[in-house]
Amino acid sequence: MKNVLKFLFSLLFFSSYAVYGQDAQPLPEGTVPNEHNIVGAEYPRIGKDGRTYFRVYAPDAKKVEISFRGEMKKGEDGFWTLVSEGPEVVGFHYYQVIIDGVSAADPNGKPFFGMGKWVSGIEIPEKDVNYYKPRKGVSRGVVSESWYYSDIRNEWRRALVYTPAEYDKNPEKKYPVLYLQHGMGENETSWANQGKMNFIMDNLIAEGKATPMIVVMDNGNIENFRPLPGENPNEARRKFGADFPAILLNEIIPHIESSYRVLTDRENRAMAGLSWGGLQTFNITLNNIDKFSHIGGFSGAGQINTDQLETAYNGVFKDPKVFNEKVHVFFLGIGSEEHPERTKNLSEGLKKAGINNIYYESPGTAHEFLTWRRCLNEFVPLIFKQKK
Repeated sequence: MKNVLKFLFSLLFFSSYAVYGQDAQPLPEGTVPNEHNIVGAEYPRIGKDGRTYFRVYAPDAKKVEISFRGEMKKGEDGFWTLVSEGPEVVGFHYYQVIIDGVSAADPNGKPFFGMGKWVSGIEIPEKDVNYYKPRKGVSRGVVSESWYYSDIRNEWRRALVYTPAEYDKNPEKKYPVLYLQHGMGENETSWANQGKMNFIMDNLIAEGKATPMIVVMDNGNIENFRPLPGENPNEARRKFGADFPAILLNEIIPHIESSYRVLTDRENRAMAGLSWGGLQTFNITLNNIDKFSHIGGFSGAGQINTDQLETAYNGVFKDPKVFNEKVHVFFLGIGSEEHPERTKNLSEGLKKAGINNIYYESPGTAHEFLTWRRCLNEFVPLIFKQKK
């Protein structure tokens, strides 16, 4: 334990030491600091060619690694360096610094909750793309905390709630609501931090592409998958986040509808989620289409077998006409590099059965936040557009 504390302290101290000017090495030409660095931290850096540059001061360490890139090389000055051999895939990537086997978030970076813990993030910019970036002249919505007590879990819980820029300017107006869920190993902060959903929403609303709406992001109770000792992992997975449907339906929705100016009918209620949050979305909405009229799965298509549509989700697909009348948007999104065949086949199978749905494939992306940012950007303009 003493060694662990020593290395964590060394990582914090020496990273700070490097930040404040003790590193005499010139900065690599054509590079810029990672956008998620803390103020004043020069490393990690991103090159114009998309390569990444890491530099960590740990003179007493025997081995230093970057979790998603590999082992670093030690210099005589006590600095460890690593430059990726080629350009990284564009988008957001989690990483940790590993010193002699001890993993920690990089003190030079802002924290992100992912992989079931607080880690660091590095962003490889997309060229000529700004739909998830703040823009000058665009009014900003607000992401705020909204606390409530859960009788189901006997605990205080926090929802993060996005309200559009016009919310406080129109005190008589009520808004539709999108309930937006994170994936496994993430929490209620993930869509706002990694997903940059507020900028996506601001830009879509400013362009007139999206209906102004409220977006609610809550914890799906899937932060960390850890079976109990002796527990069957498959059985544990089936129970993972199992109490969230009751929390959403019986506590979160009533809390939001009593605390914000929202429209409370099913026509103005949507739900979407990424990965395991997509599975939760399907499990909740398809078993409760009396409460939701817009559904989105981003890299998470639920457990739908097109050969057994009449019995799936208590027969929700049995009558395609009824389903299509009730569900105005049924969105299936996936990255082209995460084996999209199952989702694509599901979409085609549903269409053959008469079930309307929209299939979206994000080009060149895998199971990652760039896929999910793109899915959100495609999904949001489609919802709450039904005829009155």
